[in-house]
Amino acid sequence: MAGSVHRSLVHDSAQKHVSGEAVYVDDIPEPSGLLFAAFGISDRPHARIRKLDLAPVRDAPGVVSVLTAADVRGSNNIGPVVPDEPIFADGLVEYAGQSMFAVAAETIEQARRAARLAVIEYEDLEPVLTIADAMARKSFVLPPHAMRRGDAARALSKAPNRLQGRIEIGGQDHFYLEGQVSLAVPQEDGDMLVHCSTQHPSEVQHLVAAALGRPDNAVTVEVRRMGGGFGGKETQAALFAAIAALLADRTGRPVKARVDRDDDMIMTGKRHDFVTDYDVGFDNDGRIEGIAFTLAARCGMSADLSGAICDRAMFHSDNCYYLENATITSHRCKTNTVSNTAFRGFGGPQGMVGIEQAIDEIARYLGKDPLDVRRTNFYGTTDRNVTPYHMTVEDNIVAEIVDALEQSSDYRARRRAVDAFNATSPVLKKGLALTPVKFGISFTTTHLNQAGALIHVYKDGSVHLNHGGTEMGQGLFVKVAQIVADVFGIDVDRVKITATSTGKVPNTSATAASSGTDINGAAAQIAAREIRNRLARFVAEKHGVAAKAVRFESNHLYAGTRKLKFADVVGEAYLARISLSAAGYFRTPDIHYDRKTARGRPFRYFAYGAAVSEVIVDTLTGENKLIRADILHDAGKSINPAIDIGQVEGGFVQGMGWLTMEEVCWDDAGRLTTHAPSTYKIPVSSDVPADLRVTLLESGRNREDVVHRSKAVGEPPLMLAISVFLALKDAIASIGHNQISPRLDAPATPERVLLAVEDLRTRLKRGEGAMAAAE
Repeated sequence: MAGSVHRSLVHDSAQKHVSGEAVYVDDIPEPSGLLFAAFGISDRPHARIRKLDLAPVRDAPGVVSVLTAADVRGSNNIGPVVPDEPIFADGLVEYAGQSMFAVAAETIEQARRAARLAVIEYEDLEPVLTIADAMARKSFVLPPHAMRRGDAARALSKAPNRLQGRIEIGGQDHFYLEGQVSLAVPQEDGDMLVHCSTQHPSEVQHLVAAALGRPDNAVTVEVRRMGGGFGGKETQAALFAAIAALLADRTGRPVKARVDRDDDMIMTGKRHDFVTDYDVGFDNDGRIEGIAFTLAARCGMSADLSGAICDRAMFHSDNCYYLENATITSHRCKTNTVSNTAFRGFGGPQGMVGIEQAIDEIARYLGKDPLDVRRTNFYGTTDRNVTPYHMTVEDNIVAEIVDALEQSSDYRARRRAVDAFNATSPVLKKGLALTPVKFGISFTTTHLNQAGALIHVYKDGSVHLNHGGTEMGQGLFVKVAQIVADVFGIDVDRVKITATSTGKVPNTSATAASSGTDINGAAAQIAAREIRNRLARFVAEKHGVAAKAVRFESNHLYAGTRKLKFADVVGEAYLARISLSAAGYFRTPDIHYDRKTARGRPFRYFAYGAAVSEVIVDTLTGENKLIRADILHDAGKSINPAIDIGQVEGGFVQGMGWLTMEEVCWDDAGRLTTHAPSTYKIPVSSDVPADLRVTLLESGRNREDVVHRSKAVGEPPLMLAISVFLALKDAIASIGHNQISPRLDAPATPERVLLAVEDLRTRLKRGEGAMAAAE
């Protein structure tokens, strides 16, 4: 048998996914007496509640209970960091879609119909609906924050060339296939069991317990799998879990809170949209001498995770480029819209878009290939290797990856071919772009970098695995099972994967920040090694060999010349009263960050990658298509290459959706207008390029103290899609023979592409040239 790691094994639930046998929260057999929850939500973005008459709701058929803020005997709060987000609005609503009350009824139809019967009177207050409004009114959920290195102002004043620019970067809905859902089941002594589709069971446990006014040990949260998460089930699940638990506690009956797609999109947070301003000074080769960024993010009505998200945007405003003199300022804007939240990349993508836009503008100003300007600004390996937050980049392989991809994708020849095509094609225009990624791995909130695991080995040699990570389709569970099987030298199918439960592993961190395998895999490895060492000592003593000489492989133990079945050894160890259970605990070493000084080492390591995207644009309609993408990504020594390639493919396509088609819109009354598949477009199979070439870096490596020297792969690939956005911009620029830089914001929808085309043509008629590259 080959080793269990560094092998392409099928996802543990793949068969169940395609057969429909996978059990999600809504598939759990419904317990006797189940009630269904529905929500009464505000239709105003900012108003005082002058009247909330729920008598018609209570009198509606099938209604068993109705709850408001007055009925919450514990804490009426689901704010994960700052206690600023109520379960139920209490006298004041701050966004259209905010929960005001909840109904429990015998059927879901009865609950939803009843929720519409409330009589509500508002006193409207002036809302803040946009980033521009918030900046003008100094409306913030958290204070501004700044990072500084060198003297950006002085460097800018002395630079031979200087450009200022702005890019608006849209938000994104998570659009997980399985919506938000929780099933709360009352237990004896007032305890509560909550089955919840969540990336963060421990946080849900703590917030539900607080809402019920009970200690954490009275609530158990369990999740076997989610039908997608992408960050949208890190904090957002708590609202629905808390309401289900409060209704279950009030009625003494199980309650399911399952929202339909429209309400899910209206009530839950999204990726933060940003407005990024930059002021950059550079020499005639395009090397940046000084840069100042101002990042303004729409956070919504509460802080949620916006502090850490905006910090990560700042951490990634350098991407792969050395910025010797840099100032990065972040504003966390409070608006009367739903509170935005975690989304794959967690602010990093927005930060990267800003610097990539600046690099692209520099190249167009100087008449150079953007790839050459990128390479000029890359971090070095022995010098030019300190970030704006004063961390030394020790593992830089971006030049290696870009050099390899440039060759394998035939970038230079394709650049010439694109230029030749555009010269003879008046309507259809092609664009090409190569962009790199450097993404920091670790929670930037240092205390979250910890994990636990629990492993039992039963008398027959089968293994029970539990840890604090959650499975949302990304393949975490099979990777951790591979790690455990490798420790014991047994087949992976001997390792039983079990649901994540706060009753088994406590105080866990969210499965987020691309750290799931790094920390949970390490914790499971520690626990498995503890049991293996006990077995090795037992066998060594029994057979007169050194414990270190005992080998575990191919479902056997080898002690000198003896070959012993793993299951037999385990059975004998049980009879000898050897413990066959262990808890493992891991904390990420070597990370620290002083936010007051904006200095430290927030990341354990960086993951790298690069992508080349080629697009074609119809300049009469703005319609466009990605026709080829070449990706080279660094997954270290991949534990499961098939899973990792799937993550690269999925992340890239999701990033392409964010930057080219997924548009989140509100009307002038602060109501979300894109709240269903009919109004919100996500990528479908036809949007994936027919020619998609994804390769993992063969020489990939990582620190020796990272589990099997692998690298995180959940989030970094999403940012490879910046190449698609810049390829679209490149295609538009060809209309003006690359002498004028297009004005294009994200998402680059066909409408925005067409507007950029028309704007560029207008500027050409006015006689603008290369010096108008960025205004």
